[in-house]
Amino acid sequence: MSARPDAAAILAETKSRRRRARIYQFIGLLLLVGVGAAVFLLRNKSSKAKGVRYLTATAQVGDLKETVTATGTLKGLDSVDVGAQISGKITKINVDFNDHVTVGQVLAEIDTAQLQSRVEQSKAQVNAADASLVLAKATQAQTKAQYLRSLDLSQKGLISSKDLDSAKADADRATASITSATAQATLARASLKDAQTQLSYAVIRSPIDGMVLSRLVEPGQTVAATMSAPVLFTLARDLTQLRLYVDVDEADVGKVKEGQSASFLVDAWNGHSFASKVVSVHNLPTTGQTVVTYQAVLSVDNSERLLRPGMTATATITTDERKGVLLVPNAALRFSPPVSAKGSAAGGGIPFLGGSMPGGPPRTGGGGAARSRTGKKVITAADSQGLVYLLEEGRPKRTVVEIAGTDGERTEIKSGLAAGAQVITEIDLRKAE
Repeated sequence: MSARPDAAAILAETKSRRRRARIYQFIGLLLLVGVGAAVFLLRNKSSKAKGVRYLTATAQVGDLKETVTATGTLKGLDSVDVGAQISGKITKINVDFNDHVTVGQVLAEIDTAQLQSRVEQSKAQVNAADASLVLAKATQAQTKAQYLRSLDLSQKGLISSKDLDSAKADADRATASITSATAQATLARASLKDAQTQLSYAVIRSPIDGMVLSRLVEPGQTVAATMSAPVLFTLARDLTQLRLYVDVDEADVGKVKEGQSASFLVDAWNGHSFASKVVSVHNLPTTGQTVVTYQAVLSVDNSERLLRPGMTATATITTDERKGVLLVPNAALRFSPPVSAKGSAAGGGIPFLGGSMPGGPPRTGGGGAARSRTGKKVITAADSQGLVYLLEEGRPKRTVVEIAGTDGERTEIKSGLAAGAQVITEIDLRKAE
């Protein structure tokens, strides 16, 4: 009877041991998973911290060409608008587009019926005035002779003084009539000359030797020269020589001077660069809504006749050129290394936090320097320092350099950097992730 309780106790103790063993195994498995996860996270964080890679460029000696970009329009040299000085109907047109013309050549004619009538009327008035003058001279001769006879008779006492005074008055009136008739004849001739001049305006002639750029009238069309002369033709003296008028941003105009070489592109000849030279820079500004520009004039040799007046061109003016200078990409001056949570340059962190993304102008010590409309930095004496980062032992090293001009892609380094130095331009995000 005593053996049964012992067997039950042993069975219960065995079950209890098995239950505790399973609990210990589960707790050990949880600890093992937790330790594994912690090791994985630490290794992954360490690998990311050590996985930042930098792209570099070599500081090289080369030639730097500073330029200013501006857009404008081609125009003919000595273009002339030929208009009508009188109103009337166009009866004849003798030239068309692209025709060559010479000085004095008849371009068009206006109906002359009314003008011819005015000329005839003025001629009749001249004849009438001349006849009046002849009559006045004859009257003067008659009255003068009568006065002389009256004077002789008066001295002999044959006529009264009253008759003598009357004869003298008649002679004076005849003399005055000659003066009036002379003035009327002069006025009539002036009217005739004016009518003849107006008649000559009915024939439109070329004022220059050149080419017809445009014809704005058709035969039968009526032109009205009331407040201003209507333009009938546009002529250009010589299309082998053109002028390019460009608008230069106020931030760049200080660098543009007469005699500087330039080149320009037009849409009609894609990729074909045309040479030109700065002829003048106007002082009168052109004020827009947000910008102020100054007009510069460039000479253009068009002996090949590839260019046409009115084409839009984008000009690149060379303002300075230096050879054999140390150059680095502008991206190196824009680069800022990643910033860690402690605020120091380290291998980890957020790329470009506190720095400049690629695409802007070089970063300099000035921080607030002016920029042109095209986005190029205007280097001043206060902005002569910049920052670059050298790659040493896989980490960025801050270096202060003295900079000069830029061509928009590269910047000249005057001091603080040696040729061949590896400057960081950006982070390789593909390897950093």
